[in-house]
This record gives sequence, C-alpha cells and structure tokens, in this order.
Amino acid sequence: MADKFDVIVIGAGPGGYVAAIRAAQLGLKTACVEKWIGKEGKVVHGGTCLNVGCIPSKALLEASHKFVEAQHDFDDMGIQASDVKMDVTKMMARKDKIVKNLTGGVAGLFKANGVTALEGAGKVLSSKQVEVNKDGDKAVYEADNIIIASGSVPVEIPPTPLTEGLIVDSTGALEFDETPKRLGVIGAGVIGLELGSVWSRLGSEVTVLEAMDSFLPMVDSAIAKETQKLLKKQGLDIKLGARVTGSETNGKEVTVKYTDAKGEQEQVFDKLIVCVGRRPYTQGLLGDDAGVKLDERGFIFVDDQCRTSVPSVYAIGDCVRGPMLAHKASEEGIMVADIIAGHKAEMNYDAIPSVIYTFPEVAWVGMTEQDAKAAGIEVKTGAFPFAASGRAMANNATEGMAKVIADAETDRILGMHIVGQHAGEMIAQGVIAMEFGSSAEDLALTCYAHPTMSEAVHEAALAVDGHAIHMANRKKRK
Repeated sequence: MADKFDVIVIGAGPGGYVAAIRAAQLGLKTACVEKWIGKEGKVVHGGTCLNVGCIPSKALLEASHKFVEAQHDFDDMGIQASDVKMDVTKMMARKDKIVKNLTGGVAGLFKANGVTALEGAGKVLSSKQVEVNKDGDKAVYEADNIIIASGSVPVEIPPTPLTEGLIVDSTGALEFDETPKRLGVIGAGVIGLELGSVWSRLGSEVTVLEAMDSFLPMVDSAIAKETQKLLKKQGLDIKLGARVTGSETNGKEVTVKYTDAKGEQEQVFDKLIVCVGRRPYTQGLLGDDAGVKLDERGFIFVDDQCRTSVPSVYAIGDCVRGPMLAHKASEEGIMVADIIAGHKAEMNYDAIPSVIYTFPEVAWVGMTEQDAKAAGIEVKTGAFPFAASGRAMANNATEGMAKVIADAETDRILGMHIVGQHAGEMIAQGVIAMEFGSSAEDLALTCYAHPTMSEAVHEAALAVDGHAIHMANRKKRK
C-alpha cells in the first residue's frame, strides 16, 4: 500500500486541478491523478480545456479574427495593409506554445501548493482507495476523500465514423495543417460554430449541418436570431433540420448524406468536423466495489454539493449534471474542497454564464424570455443595440445588442443575454447581479464608465422600464 492522503483527485482538468490546489491551500494532504499524454509524450495537466479545448480554440479564433480585421476592417480606420496572408503553420505553433505554457503552469502550481502529482489512469476501487495504473505498473493509494473530475469526450455518431485527416472531431479540427477549401461541420452548437468560424475566416467555404429545426435554442430567441443573421453574413451556411444519414470517403474528400425538408441531400467536403456534443468520460474509472452510481445518461449521480452515492466520494465537472463548462467545473472543485475541509459552501447553478467565442461573441446567464414564459413567470425586458453605442462605433463593432430580463413584479434580474464584441467579458455583470439578487433598477442606477461597450448593459437595464437614454422609448419617465 502506497501513501495515504486526505484527498485524491482523479483528473487534472479545470475542475480537478483547481480542486486539488484549493484542498492543499486548506491544509489537506492532496494528490491529483492524471493520464493525459501531451505532444511531447509526457503526462500534462489541464485536461481537455487547456490541451484541446477552450484555450487552443481561442488562440485560433483570435488569430483568425485579426486576419479578417487586417483584410477588411483596417482600411476603414485609415490603416493601409495590403496582401495580408495567413501562415497556418505559424498560427498552429503559437497555439501549441500557449498550451505548453499553461499546462506547464499547472504543474508549477501543484509544486508551489504542495499537491502530489500522480501519473497514470485513476480508478476508484472503494470509498477510500484509488488505483493508479501507469503503463501496467499499478499502485493503490488510500484517501479519506476522493474527488472524481474525469471530464468528457466528444460524441461520435455512426453515420460519420472518424477517419484520420478527413472526418475529425473537435480535437482534430485544431490540427489542420492547411485551410480546407470546403469544410463541413455537423452541429451548430458552441463548438461547431466556433470551429466553423475559425476556418471560414481563413477562407474555407463552411457548411454547418444542424439536425434541430431551431438555432441556439438555449439562447434567448432575439439574441439567437441576431446571431444567426450575423454568422450568415460572415459566410457560414447554416442548414437547420439537416439530419446526417451517412458518409463516404475516397481518401481525398468526404461525401455527406443528409435529409432535410426537401428530402434526401448530399454534399462533398474536403474536411468534415463532427461536433454533436460531448459525453461523460467514465471508462475504466469505477471498480466493481466502488459503489458509485451513474444516472440513466451515464453521468455520475451527485447531489447539489457534488456528493456521489458514496459519502466520501465526490464528482465534479463534465462527468456530472449541469452544463459542460470549465468554469462550472472549477467552481464545483472549490466548493467540494471547502466542504471536505469543514467549511460551508454552495454553488448557485442558476448563475453560470455561457459564452460562444465567435465574432461577435454570444454570452448569456440565467433565463431566456421563452424560459420564463414557459414557467409562467411574467417578465419585462429591455434591450439596447450596439449600433447606438459610441464606443462600439469607435471600435467598428456595432453589430449585436444587450438584453436584460427581469421579473415583472419584483424587478429582480432573471437573465442577461448579449451578442456583441466582448460579450464574454460583459456577461460577468449579469452573473454578479444575479448572485446578489439585484434588480434591473440596481443596474440602471449604477454609474458606468463612458465610453465603454458595457454601457449597452446599462441602457438595456434602463430600457426595462422604458428609461433608456440613447434610444427612443415607448414609455415615459415617471
């Protein structure tokens, strides 16, 4: 039997490594198990987010956006930039460098906080035991508490089996060595739209096939409609109600078969990205005597404080209920570490922000207007277009709007939805407001710096009661 710990965390993604660091900060003897092998053939930390998800995709989104700006937007500002080209190889190298710096940074944080890094595949043997298997060399560790943070993996679908170089998942889409002329994307969700945007900006003819008839149903309908219009304007051909039924490859291209309202269709692509969601990763994670229960969808069953069916075993992040978001996983990790250390802790699942990092960005928190109506809640809303924002005009970013949704009776903010430049940054205002139970009037009475993009949120809050200053109002001030 190897060393005993107060806490063993399985998985060093944004949920696991944060939980491990927090537990160590609270004085608990902590170990974190990770098996992810990086490009250099060594175990690296950071999970999907840092290695093949949030971070590398944002590096490509930023680079491709600046490329488009240099091509099309600089001239309007008086900046002359001719014959602008994109070096895809150099762009990818920059992405890899960022990933290496951040994953190495997690290892440094472990060392600084006294977290023991264990390399290998972790398995829960019992309520107090974890097996770590590194290339067949197994060791068993004891722990008073276990935190499972195993994450998720991309969903594959039978009609489009992955084929190296032609049909890829989101990970493969981050490794293209050149811009495909014709790119197909299955799934118009967050990942599909982001990756489609990257390669569209770099010159690909992008077609997005979405089986659902509605676009971004989790987003407020007004924001979703505006987003669809803007992405179409940028060149993304988004086909709704398109159900993929099969595919054929010939070594150079992919023929995708699908059905839509017009019947059976097919389209040929040079590359195809499958982005139809993610599923919890629990393969080989639970021993026969672990006692940890899974729900009907394969997620680890937990309560509001992430306790599993075994009292000393917790689970966080993508392998449990709730949105598959890095920041949700991190906050759950902090909550669980605090609980184990004997502190009171909880998490407000009604105030978790979501962001799509297209340009413009789409961000939201809380209820949509349609959600509220379906729940029988009478609401009042206020919206403000960035076209009326002085800072947006100066930034050449007048597309989109901010929308605030409030309870008609109490004025309490129920949701905030934004499509526009820096929406992912601005949505934090809505999150904080909801955390503190703020009303729309609270935001309306807050002094915002001028000129800023955030003033759109201020004006939207004012517009809830018809008091917006910089656009025509239907209601008169009382």
